[in-house]
Amino acid sequence: MAESAETELKERFAPAGTEIKPDVLTELQSIMRLHSIDTEELWYKWESYSMKMGTNDMKLNIETARALKQDIQDGLERDNRSKAHLLSSNKRGGATPRNVVSNGDVFGMLDGLVPNTPKVGSTNKAGTRKKFETPSLSRVKAEPASSPPDFKTPYKPGEQNGQTVSFHDRPNAGQTIEILNEHLELPEPPMAPYAEPRIKLTANSDLKKLSYKPMAMKSSEASEILDDRIDDFMALIQGHHNLEDSAFGSAASQSTNEIVAVGRIASDALEGRLNASSLVLETSRRMGAGLRIPLKVDALKGYQFFPGQIVAFKGINASGDSFKVSEVLEAPLLPGAASTPSGLEAHLQRLKGGPDAMDSDSAVAPLNIIIGSGPYTADDNLDFEPLHALCSQAADSYADALILIGPFLDIDHPLIASGDFDLPDEAMKEPDTATMSTVFKYLVSPAFIQLCSSNPHITILLVPSVKDAISKHVSWPQEPFPRKDLGLPKSVKIIGNPMTLSLNEVIVGISSQDILTELRISEVTGGSKKDPSILTRLPKYMIEQRNFFPLFPPVDRESLPKTGTSSGIPAGAMLDTSYLKLGEMINVRPDILIVPSSIQHFAKVVESVVVVNPGYLSKREKAGTYAKMTIYPRSLTGEEKASPVVAHQVFERARVDIVRI
Repeated sequence: MAESAETELKERFAPAGTEIKPDVLTELQSIMRLHSIDTEELWYKWESYSMKMGTNDMKLNIETARALKQDIQDGLERDNRSKAHLLSSNKRGGATPRNVVSNGDVFGMLDGLVPNTPKVGSTNKAGTRKKFETPSLSRVKAEPASSPPDFKTPYKPGEQNGQTVSFHDRPNAGQTIEILNEHLELPEPPMAPYAEPRIKLTANSDLKKLSYKPMAMKSSEASEILDDRIDDFMALIQGHHNLEDSAFGSAASQSTNEIVAVGRIASDALEGRLNASSLVLETSRRMGAGLRIPLKVDALKGYQFFPGQIVAFKGINASGDSFKVSEVLEAPLLPGAASTPSGLEAHLQRLKGGPDAMDSDSAVAPLNIIIGSGPYTADDNLDFEPLHALCSQAADSYADALILIGPFLDIDHPLIASGDFDLPDEAMKEPDTATMSTVFKYLVSPAFIQLCSSNPHITILLVPSVKDAISKHVSWPQEPFPRKDLGLPKSVKIIGNPMTLSLNEVIVGISSQDILTELRISEVTGGSKKDPSILTRLPKYMIEQRNFFPLFPPVDRESLPKTGTSSGIPAGAMLDTSYLKLGEMINVRPDILIVPSSIQHFAKVVESVVVVNPGYLSKREKAGTYAKMTIYPRSLTGEEKASPVVAHQVFERARVDIVRI
């Protein structure tokens, strides 16, 4: 048994032609014994630790092995402290009784949603019929990258509105419908895959902080988070406009003196859309005792507001009944992303293929990044044909990176929501143990396996969604879903939602929340000086507010676009207010902001940020769109080479094509 574990460790951790030193091997075996984990789980922890440290090719030696051991131990101690704190809280306040089911769904949230989840209060008797039964269908086969598996889910006639066009017969496949920076040339794909990865991936967000316990929100904590955001914003305004402390006051206090009031935009009505007459300013407890005061914005030449927006107004509350706004003070933007000249040179060498490659800039191929967003299959099947087609594009063009944003198994998909679908024979060897991870492994993962076999050094990033049936983390911000039992190749990395990361020097911010649709529904605009383009205005809110989800409260689910499920009501934003700080942009504006949405696909430059909405790869009854990004290397002038830092200016050297799948 020990020899078998040793062999597995060598196969996993020792690249071809190398060996693991005996002391390192002993340390790894010690970690496995200490934490009762197998080789595969240890490998996942090593990958996660490497990504956290910002090193994809971290060397395994005795120092890094011991550092990994300490990191795992630290995580275990944090978990134990959290559990102890939770137990002590329950003892003080009395635990709320729950219906407990044997599958671990202690909150009863998956009731009727996921197959193999019994309804609350019911018993899981032997012989209980599952929603999906063992089908007599063909096995999933290893097809070329351009083809989905032979297995097909049956079409449900009469369940779709209108006429459904099969994916194979879709019109205008491959048509480019929008281009940003068209003057940049679209290069020809290489003749063969690159000999090594051309992307160094670094996580700029702390993944550990996303692993909080969902649905444990306390109202006191939530109110403090909301208050802190107003107070932090006030400090930014004060520094940016060089204001004295005496310039600030409470908008709710009657005064004939003009003051600067900072607060959160809200509505005086519980229902209905925000409008000019329902605008109120919510103050923080420190500055205004948390009071709300109606706003008069008639004097403004133009305005654009939404619930949750943190604003700074100049004005007067002479009557005590309302605050008359005379001016809106702009908040400072986060600084643009920049790197040292030596750092940019190192990334340039990586694109060339290493320090021994040619020095000519003409020999450097630009980065080729493909971006897609779920859903990844039509409402009438689970064939995932659009996903296979997108992976085929990434294989044929030898893309450097493929960024895929959830949902992958969408809880708003009619078949997933009902559980009324079949699985291939090999997935049903033990029907009683089939889970959503099984569905993912046999219906989704084959596309990635085929892609990695054609393009071994591609970097594949999966971003979860609160609508993913395989994710137990049901709220946003959201931790990565566990990759165990999903059958994913090593090139696939699962990241958080939202996430800020670096692809070489390029800072990328990603969130799977459809914030653009919710902002469009919620905003109120007026006057002549508002931003005329809604596709520019909506992402600008995010950049100005420094947040991936600046809206609060989120839009009511019934006001969002309908789904194909029986109720037609989507899952919604599912925010955990206590952890909204994890949704903030970190330190600098991202070079690229990826925000998938049901509104019109687009690629625009907003405040020097390349904002990309790739659209959805599948639009319920028809094929959708994806984005193809070409990023040329940053060329430095003699003066810039002597500078301490150089701005990335990705908006000048990135071409974005929005393409029909």
